[in-house]
Amino acid sequence: MKIKFTYWQERDGRFLGYLNDYPDHWTQGETLEDLKEHLRDLYETFTTDSIPGIKKVEELEFA
Repeated sequence: MKIKFTYWQERDGRFLGYLNDYPDHWTQGETLEDLKEHLRDLYETFTTDSIPGIKKVEELEFA
């Protein structure tokens, strides 16, 4: 399974990013791999728990 994310490196060296399906919820890591681990944790939380206020993206199909 793959999910897209957006990230960037701050001037202090930390990496910040978010899952593209959940752009309101940023996380950070000391390294890119650390950031990816935090993003995996967010994904698991957001997809397995019913958390009020979490915005989700879906596709609507028209015939």
